[in-house]
Amino acid sequence: MTTIWVNQQPQNTVNAADRGLAYGDGAFATMRSLPIMQQSAQQRILFLDLHLSRLEQTCARLGIMWSASAKLIDHLLHLASNHPNACIKLLLSRGVGGRGYQAPANQTELQVTEVTSVHAIPAHYLSWQQHGIKLATSAINLGRQPLLAGMKHLNRLEQVLIKSQPIKDGFDDWLVYDTQGVLVEASMANVFLVKDKQIYTPAINQAGVSGVMREVVIDTILAIGFAVNATTLTEDDIYQADSLMMSNSLLGLIDVVQVDTKALKPWQHTKQVADILKTHLQ
Repeated sequence: MTTIWVNQQPQNTVNAADRGLAYGDGAFATMRSLPIMQQSAQQRILFLDLHLSRLEQTCARLGIMWSASAKLIDHLLHLASNHPNACIKLLLSRGVGGRGYQAPANQTELQVTEVTSVHAIPAHYLSWQQHGIKLATSAINLGRQPLLAGMKHLNRLEQVLIKSQPIKDGFDDWLVYDTQGVLVEASMANVFLVKDKQIYTPAINQAGVSGVMREVVIDTILAIGFAVNATTLTEDDIYQADSLMMSNSLLGLIDVVQVDTKALKPWQHTKQVADILKTHLQ
């Protein structure tokens, strides 16, 4: 079965001169299709509107002229119907054109390349949701670039290097800082920290990705009566923390039970927030 489409056509190749391939000139979103019993004509992909809105904002920041067409949305909904409870990835490239790094001054000369693909949700995510996750501190740090901070752009070599490190025995993923020692995220998820009954999350203004689920989790925590402080955090904050959680669009919100040698208590409201997030699956 074909699981990759380019511009809504079943194929797995793009033009060799595509700027996404040549320069990482584009953006992507990782989405979750709903279980078949929870799907309706209006709701087949979890937070689809938020994902498309963030892609449009990212493209605007990159100077790419793009908005989701009705044809693309229909295609995504069709994929979700045929592939329930799966990961659906939408990748956008600026397309083919320009000379070297410089894109054409007239962006209307370019056709944005839209690549969609379907993947199984990793089987171990269920165990992480039930039992939590253990993180080791990455020796590789993220570079600072405020012009790109927050975006899920196609330049992911830092994450490739981070994930290429041999993970320590007993650990599941990496906790990542930037080159100034400021906490950013896990390798593929945003993080939340609880200290003295206050909730914090890294301000994603110098490096890292501000995921759609991060926004939803913040809104959910606010809705149950807690404030969330987006601020500068360091390793000291981790070792003074009572609890640590992480979020992405496939996991929802889960507890981190250990960072390096420090054991952490599950946050007493993680299940409450996770249960609210699950209502979007129903």
